[in-house]
Amino acid sequence: MKTPKGMILDMDGVVYLGNRAIPDAVAFLDRIGPLPLVFITNNSSQPPEALHSKLQRLGLPSPGPTAILTSAIATARHLDRLKPGFRYYAVGGPGLHQALAALGKEDAQNADFVVVGEGPGLDYETLTLGINLVMSHGARLVGTNPDPNLDGTLLGRRVILPGGGALVSAFAAATGRTPLIIGKPQPSLYQEALRLLGCEASEAVMIGDRPDTDIAGAAALGIPAVLVRSGRFTPEDAYPTGVPRPHWDVESLLDLPWVAKRN
Repeated sequence: MKTPKGMILDMDGVVYLGNRAIPDAVAFLDRIGPLPLVFITNNSSQPPEALHSKLQRLGLPSPGPTAILTSAIATARHLDRLKPGFRYYAVGGPGLHQALAALGKEDAQNADFVVVGEGPGLDYETLTLGINLVMSHGARLVGTNPDPNLDGTLLGRRVILPGGGALVSAFAAATGRTPLIIGKPQPSLYQEALRLLGCEASEAVMIGDRPDTDIAGAAALGIPAVLVRSGRFTPEDAYPTGVPRPHWDVESLLDLPWVAKRN
């Protein structure tokens, strides 16, 4: 493949691991120079400004908050297309609440959507309120992403945290409703990224560390994909059956052909 017109990069596992930058990612981002890129993440708990600050703190070049797309942003834009001026009830971190408030109106009495993402907020009271909005008021259940868990930090320790898929499952079990899922491998995040890059799917490249979300979602839209084995998926892991193969399967971002040319 010739040098792409734009890159879509996952974040955790591709450019950093928790609170540590991946050294090859620093060199990679320096080498690609002016090539347009967009960061995407299934994690809905933090706003783009916080992620931009994290990249800078870790010494990683950042394209700026407007080029960082979270599943919360993709969710808010998708719901606005379904019902402009939508009303919502949300359970999740500040990034989710910020994204929804930019396009919708919080309404715990007459919500059109009950939206669940990562972060604090899930307890007996919020679960009760959410399931009653779905079952008694006709609100639609929405999950920002299907991830069962994610890497994170708690009390200064690196731990595995519950993901959006795990949290929305409580509402799904209680209501018997199948949630509308927005994040990878669903298309919304990729489509938003392509709009920002201003290029077609075949002209871009998606770089991720998880076959089941990053690679499968890109393949469904015809976006050439790179699996980098620097995160959850290691060089020792066998590629899962039934998942589309990436165009490149590398241990380091510096192994990519168009990066080597710029060395």
